[in-house]
Amino acid sequence: MSKLSPKFLKSESGSFMPAFALSMLPLFAVLGMSVDYTSGVNSKNEMQNALDAATLAITTLPITTTLGERQEKLQAFYLANRGDGVATLTGYTVDSDGTAHAKSKASYDMPTNFMRLATIDNVSITVTSAATKTPALVEATFKIDKVSGYWSKKMTLFGTAIGQTTEKALMLIDYQYNNGGGTKGYGTTIVYTPDKYGKLTVVRQTQTCATTALTSPLKIGAFQDGNKQVVCTMTPANSPGAIIDVKTMEKLYLEMKVPSGTPQTLRSNDKTTSNRLYLDGVEVETGQTVDIFRVVPCGKSSSQAWEDGGNAVPAPVSNADFFYTVSGKCEYSQKPSTTALTE
Repeated sequence: MSKLSPKFLKSESGSFMPAFALSMLPLFAVLGMSVDYTSGVNSKNEMQNALDAATLAITTLPITTTLGERQEKLQAFYLANRGDGVATLTGYTVDSDGTAHAKSKASYDMPTNFMRLATIDNVSITVTSAATKTPALVEATFKIDKVSGYWSKKMTLFGTAIGQTTEKALMLIDYQYNNGGGTKGYGTTIVYTPDKYGKLTVVRQTQTCATTALTSPLKIGAFQDGNKQVVCTMTPANSPGAIIDVKTMEKLYLEMKVPSGTPQTLRSNDKTTSNRLYLDGVEVETGQTVDIFRVVPCGKSSSQAWEDGGNAVPAPVSNADFFYTVSGKCEYSQKPSTTALTE
């Protein structure tokens, strides 16, 4: 059979080869269309990734950026991320509370190779994207309510700026025991913020608590603690506390140093010690870390407390020694971490 095949193939009188060639055309067309289809799928995936990245990027621009400027940046970011065709900003709005919404699309007429045999020179590809940026904490206010204990302690708010790795102290609350009696023990607490040199020397709030013998009735503003009467004085009386600008901060955490405690250092971002922090009366679960940006409410107040180590945890919030109120101001932010794709 192998000896007859060459003669058979060279025969000019037969009709097999033309018929065979014609029968292969549909197969070649199918294979060619498959190649073009695969190319189209890959292009669409790359376009989607590029458009998503570009849409997220334009939400980090200042709120004063015009729609035209955002459009230019969208196209630039899109091309930089290897997107084909043209990206168009189809919508960008900012709500009254600072929530931003971005919508975009990208279109590309992909040239074909094999589909040209079927007079299809290009295939239109379109992708869409949408993102929402929630308001971010730009200002946090800490105000002490009552600090007690037979151990002196210091609570510091640390922050790391966007794009930086070095943290800095943004606030210090220093409590010093003054040999006051009662079941808790009392002293003087001072709230400090940085001066123009970055040193924590500016006094924002001072609370001085003293214990005396019980009287009947109790002095105005005093409360009973065991067999003692406790009188706490706040200076200035109408102080809002420490107002901290955190708009440029990417990370925040609280640290409490208790030289006489075990452990001596408590941190909100440390899984082994964060369970000594109470958020609105609820103790943080063991093994969890606390994102300060999320526990400082926008336009509201949160009552928080620390157990300094004198009692084992878990324990009721009444065992805590360091009570303060924190509130936040939130608005539109350029932070990338507050943006999420919604489409």
